[in-house]
Amino acid sequence: MVTAGKLPAVLELVAIDLPGGPLYVKVLQDAWDRGDAVLPLDQRLSTKAKAAVLEQLVPTAVEGPGGRTRLPGGRPVDPGDALVVATSGTTGAAKGVVLTHQAIAASAKATSDRLGVDPDRHKWLACLPLNHVGGMSVVTRSLLTGTPVTVLPGFDADEVRSRSGPDVLVSLVRTALQRTGAGIFRTVLLGGSAPPPDLPANVVTTYGLTESGSGVVYDGVPLDGVEVAIDSRTGEIKLKGPMLLRCYRDGTEPFDDESWYRTGDSGRLDAAGHLVVDGRMSEIIITGGENVWPAAVEVALGSHPGVAEVAVTGRPDPEWGQKVVAWVVPTEASNPPSLPDLREVVAEKIAPFAAPRELVIVAALPRTSIGKVRRDRFDDPPES
Repeated sequence: MVTAGKLPAVLELVAIDLPGGPLYVKVLQDAWDRGDAVLPLDQRLSTKAKAAVLEQLVPTAVEGPGGRTRLPGGRPVDPGDALVVATSGTTGAAKGVVLTHQAIAASAKATSDRLGVDPDRHKWLACLPLNHVGGMSVVTRSLLTGTPVTVLPGFDADEVRSRSGPDVLVSLVRTALQRTGAGIFRTVLLGGSAPPPDLPANVVTTYGLTESGSGVVYDGVPLDGVEVAIDSRTGEIKLKGPMLLRCYRDGTEPFDDESWYRTGDSGRLDAAGHLVVDGRMSEIIITGGENVWPAAVEVALGSHPGVAEVAVTGRPDPEWGQKVVAWVVPTEASNPPSLPDLREVVAEKIAPFAAPRELVIVAALPRTSIGKVRRDRFDDPPES
């Protein structure tokens, strides 16, 4: 947090171009002590891609391995701003989410209270990319609550396992959890995509966005201070809470007339009042007049023993409007599952109309750095 005292006349936005580790944490804390905000850069981006993010979000300086470099034309931040997090940066314009010290403090307290974190007995492990709010929030909540933290330069399953223990909390995504297991940690926060079924008791599923400063709904229940509502007309999830963004870097305030943040996700409240997230409204597949959510079909297909990984998309179809397409990484490349078998699984678990009408076998799924499937990156399947 910003230390007491007179703030400088111009508050900087400092881009951090460093791998995770003690130096990264020091640069972050030093920036906050000066009253500056930080912009974490993705270490896996090419030099050209990093330059594009800098051009779009106009920081005033970059802290890299060689020290600080001033940037001409940089735009300062407002008092109280702590983080600017890019929601993209490899395609299109990076949309910088501005989070204040007040917001990240609210997030840190609400998360720690819900999980029962005791700084004297527990510690965090940060192994997700720090340019994503799911990774950065582990570091910020540790700093703000005085909880010890180990920050790794990236996810390495062996290294993560070696840092585990009954007193360690960690934030993971589904693919990372599959490589480490959950039983070696006190608590696992799981976000990023639809969770697998039958999770261990120490895994807490989270729902949130960059704009909400990390997860704000744990196992379907909002954190203290968070309000969740469902638009009765569209089914869109709406959020309110002290940990939400102040604005975007361009000054846009993305709130409706009643101060709700509209997430772009569709969901519902179950009989117990818990939030159930169906998926991105832009990703819904309408086939034969029926709505099909890719995430639900992916969970169903993932139960087939021949499916190692799966993603579901919609493709235009002259008869059905759209058809459901399953992109499958098989458990055994020499013995992939058949389309009829997969259709049967989905018909039994969901409904026949949700079953895939096309199967594409692939070696890997395109994913973001935190494990989310990039549905926009699938190539057209070969013509039959």
